[in-house]
Amino acid sequence: MEAKTFKRLPYGNSDFRDIVLQNYAYVDKTRFIEQLENESNRNHFFIRPRKFGKSLFLTTLMYYYDLNEVENFDRLFGKLYIGKHPTPEKNLYAILQFDFSGLDTSSEKGFVESFSSSVQDTVRQFFRVYQHTFSEAEYYLDQIAKKDPGVRTINLTFDAAVNDNVKLFIIIDEYDHFANDLIAMGTRAGKDFYRTMVSANGLVRDFYERIKAATKSSAAYRTFITGISPVMLDDLTSGYNIAQILTLESQYNEMMGFTQEEVEWLMRETGVDPALINVDMEAYYNGYLFHAEGQHRVYNPAMILYFFGQILRHRKPPRDIIDLNLQTDYGRLRRLTRNENNRETLLQIMKDNGVVVTEILKKFSIDMLSDDSYFVSLLFYMGLLTIDAPHRLRLRLQIPNYSIKTLYWEYLAKQIMETSPEMTIRSQPLDDAILALAMEGDVQQFIAYVSENAFGKLSDYDLQRFDEKYIQILLLAYLFMSKLYIPMSEYEAVPGRADIFLQRNPLLPEVKYEWIFEIKYCKTSASEAEITAKRSEGLEQLQQYLHSFRLKGRPDLRAALLVFTGKNKFEIVDA
Repeated sequence: MEAKTFKRLPYGNSDFRDIVLQNYAYVDKTRFIEQLENESNRNHFFIRPRKFGKSLFLTTLMYYYDLNEVENFDRLFGKLYIGKHPTPEKNLYAILQFDFSGLDTSSEKGFVESFSSSVQDTVRQFFRVYQHTFSEAEYYLDQIAKKDPGVRTINLTFDAAVNDNVKLFIIIDEYDHFANDLIAMGTRAGKDFYRTMVSANGLVRDFYERIKAATKSSAAYRTFITGISPVMLDDLTSGYNIAQILTLESQYNEMMGFTQEEVEWLMRETGVDPALINVDMEAYYNGYLFHAEGQHRVYNPAMILYFFGQILRHRKPPRDIIDLNLQTDYGRLRRLTRNENNRETLLQIMKDNGVVVTEILKKFSIDMLSDDSYFVSLLFYMGLLTIDAPHRLRLRLQIPNYSIKTLYWEYLAKQIMETSPEMTIRSQPLDDAILALAMEGDVQQFIAYVSENAFGKLSDYDLQRFDEKYIQILLLAYLFMSKLYIPMSEYEAVPGRADIFLQRNPLLPEVKYEWIFEIKYCKTSASEAEITAKRSEGLEQLQQYLHSFRLKGRPDLRAALLVFTGKNKFEIVDA
């Protein structure tokens, strides 16, 4: 029997043509092209978090609709859904595609120049690509070179389309990239800069108003705009109010991201050995739901491709389960919580592993981001929260997976150290303490370290929020700094949920002990009877966990009840 030839893993590749023709595995999302074409409104707005496959989907649209690709249609799409179910508009358009990532946001002058240059360069390239389509392409190229018209350059494409009766498909990627940068600055100057660009007569508003005007003629027949947040769409107001917002529509829940079935197909196609996967992929990378009635939860594609790529490269799971590219999300999270209200909201989300909202807002202005509901909606669009389930006529959002939880823990640890200057992290003692947990089954050293270096040095501000949940997430933040364990919060032991479960790193089977911690907190003024009651409750919970079907009879599993009284006193009780 002939051995199966595996396809290449498309990690970091967002060019549809290259993926199809160079033997990469392509997760077929082309059925959504048919759905989009059947929408009554031809102007579509659709956003997803970073690293969710937006750019790949856009290049798929480009090659499908490009009139220059007629002869390549079967090579590119013949084996895919849309190749077997072609739509009336395939290969009908000249594609005008803008990508607004990488613009200069360091100054207003720099931004104006880089935005104008980006538009102009895109239009210039457009006429070069379609020089045989437009009868006066050379004339338009000459106009660009002579007059340096900046944003007004886009009008040349509309004129050419009308003159030669060619339909345009305008695609805009990273429409909000500059806005996200300015919002993340968190400064008044950044916000004023942003408002200037999107207000009446502003450069960005001018650009979108020109597109809006073109959609009313026969020039721009379709538009598709994508990015990360809906903030700028709202602030543009009447400058661009023609798009149908498809982001939260249930039928498009899986247009980007991988379902469980697609992940399993990807493993088979690329030769990922299931025997090498000894972590819970769903817990680490899955969990995203963009509509309460969405058919399936989806994986973040970049996360799962990173994981599979490491397995294929090294023939074993990676030491770093979390893709380091997530660090940029941490930076955004930190900058967005510079105001007190947002910090409090984020802490509450960490304590509750989510939040209940009335609705996810489809549009909101930059001026509203300090309000709870708008900030929470922004976290949803960024992929830092996702839909859990309906909750008493409202909606519960949750942190989607373990990978994203680590961002929150890192944020909290650094936030507390900033507000409590005396708090320090002494790497070697911390490493030694966690090593004692792993190899000696000694929990005393770790808890004593955290009590001395963290709890004992909390600021008065942080002490106001000191409770069991606060202790739990701070312990997790410290534990996450070690590679020996994969810390889990609210681990579902059945019955009940353990406060912390320390799972050994799959690459370190020599770690001798895994741990379950149950945490109880009493105020300094608590009576001995109250402390005794807490102790009894905690021990009873631990016994339930240890006799559950998941954990029963594990000789490598240790359990401890951690009873904290105030910030300086603690008691460790072995189960």
